[in-house]
Amino acid sequence: MSKSRRIKPALTQLGWKEDVHLPDLQIAAMVAKVDTGARSSALHAEAISISGRHVLFRLGGKRHKLKLAGTKRIKSSNGHSEVRPMIETEIMLGALSFPVEVTLTDRTDMGVPMLLGREAIKGRFLVNAAKTFILSRKPKSK
Repeated sequence: MSKSRRIKPALTQLGWKEDVHLPDLQIAAMVAKVDTGARSSALHAEAISISGRHVLFRLGGKRHKLKLAGTKRIKSSNGHSEVRPMIETEIMLGALSFPVEVTLTDRTDMGVPMLLGREAIKGRFLVNAAKTFILSRKPKSK
């Protein structure tokens, strides 16, 4: 007898950088770096503070108050460790929209405001490390 294999549908390809939309935070388009080496996702925020079961922060010039989904200890590639507040928010990437857990931190020096970790993309996308903006920008006509 032969074992039957479950055939998985083809996953959508995305580049190592993509524009993402965060409708809950009124962000129409923001550049995110896709990082398969990072487990969790991170979002640039300023003036971050925890108040009870909520986290307050500034993003894109606007103040936000969202339910605190928890905290997470993050160890950076240089060995520095910090505890970050975490939120759950809706993300739109290409034609897909789904909830994602995101830690909040100051990413001023990181080049892009959002890091999309493997927990957010697993089972949904394949990363093409040779390309950028596969899902989010129209190719320029020649």
